[in-house]
Amino acid sequence: MNHKHALRGAVLFVGAAIALSGCSSVGSVGGGDTNASESPENMVMVTVVKAQTIPWFQRMEVGVKSFADRTGIDARQEGADDVSPEKQVQIVQDLIAQQPTAITVVPNSPEALSSVLKQARDQGIIVVSHEATGIENVDIDIEAFDNASYGSEIMDNLGECMGGTGEYVQFVGGLTAQTHMEWVGAAYDNQMANFPDMTRVETPIESTDDQGTAYERAKEVLAKYPNIAGFQGSAGNDVPGIARAVQEAGLEDQVCVMGTSIPSVANQYLADGSIDKIFFWDPALAGEAQLAIAQILADGGTIEAGTDLGIDGYNSLKKLDGYDNVFVGAASVAADAETAAKYDF
Repeated sequence: MNHKHALRGAVLFVGAAIALSGCSSVGSVGGGDTNASESPENMVMVTVVKAQTIPWFQRMEVGVKSFADRTGIDARQEGADDVSPEKQVQIVQDLIAQQPTAITVVPNSPEALSSVLKQARDQGIIVVSHEATGIENVDIDIEAFDNASYGSEIMDNLGECMGGTGEYVQFVGGLTAQTHMEWVGAAYDNQMANFPDMTRVETPIESTDDQGTAYERAKEVLAKYPNIAGFQGSAGNDVPGIARAVQEAGLEDQVCVMGTSIPSVANQYLADGSIDKIFFWDPALAGEAQLAIAQILADGGTIEAGTDLGIDGYNSLKKLDGYDNVFVGAASVAADAETAAKYDF
């Protein structure tokens, strides 16, 4: 039995206050000389995103500009026109020659970027990453929340929507997108443990974080699996692309669609039930959080458990177990149509 209608109106705020833990800190900046003596007006910080063409990262640029206006630091955002790891590596390579104070980065492929980020740190450039737990050669990785909890929470909602039974698939922007794979992995583990009557009919499907590709892949899934009951999307473009296919097939009331997106992209599909719920964090605030960490490090400070970045959702960072330089905030939100409509991005 599909429980979609029972879920309409449900609103969940994920990852409320995160308790402080430990006193560990990270104090080593870059691989060479630091820029700790620079004043804000002499600092240059560049945020490198997966692609400038993606609405998620267009929203992140709002936060980058806000940080620049607030601090007086020369902060800007760069990105390629698609999610090619090679193009992102080249952007970082070109930035090294410019010797910015810091590079913050949302990697398409952490493995592909590792070598060039080491070059940056060897030149004394501060490196901060986001959506890249466990990436090598960065000073700090900042996550909006614990990725395993986020993925598991999506499955809790998808499982409830599907009534705990039926076939489903998961989409990711790419198999090298580490956070996406963590989300779907945690969701799958949750499904296996707590929703035994649900079946994932394929391993994660790549969308290349392109709405058109997600749409085409979703149509293929609907044709191949006429009894499909659920979709989980990971990239910001997955969920609306899937929803378009579901909408065109007239399956809004039979198929559950959930995953990461932002309200401005998802609202039209939330309104008619093609999307049931979206999960997100504000990319603008995540952009500011990366830069705030870079500024603390540039000023000679450290990031530790309990650090307050002065940014909503990042007021009391928690050190992620098993990592020396990964910290998480409490910035996750889940919203249905009514709640999502209240956000202006």
